[in-house]
Amino acid sequence: MAVLRIFHYPEPVLNQKAQPVEQIDGELKILARDMAETMYAAPGVGLAAPQVGISKRMVVIDCARKDQEPQLIVAVNPEIVEEQGELFEEEGCLSVPGYYARVPRSARVKVRYQNLEGQVVEQEVEELLAVAFQHEIDHLEGTLFVDHLSPLKRSIFRKKYKKMLAQQQEQM
Repeated sequence: MAVLRIFHYPEPVLNQKAQPVEQIDGELKILARDMAETMYAAPGVGLAAPQVGISKRMVVIDCARKDQEPQLIVAVNPEIVEEQGELFEEEGCLSVPGYYARVPRSARVKVRYQNLEGQVVEQEVEELLAVAFQHEIDHLEGTLFVDHLSPLKRSIFRKKYKKMLAQQQEQM
């Protein structure tokens, strides 16, 4: 098992549309395991392959609370097939460390994906798990949660983020 490097905004791989997975093989299963290990180590509730520099349509998600058993979902070629309702939850991202913002999302979604055995799974999810699926699928489209902000808030984000990065560089 390996903890992989998480790519941070504004690295170009984060703005590229990921390629569909054509074949579920041993290499993909190792990538899924390493992505899960990376997500847990970060710690986060989701991670998409582009966040570790790999342009494949695969995500790992686990929204279990710390006092619960892990509930890892590995979703290959995930897509949202139905959306209902709306909510505004504060989101963060492992690729945009230290920044959080309220983003509009659907309250409930039906997702379709393949598991690592190649079986097609359809699942209706809500609340945090629905937000996590939408957030991670956005990564597969080359979209970050900050891209959902209004132009003004996005401009403020860029300024704050550049300042934060500059401060981190000074501390090194």
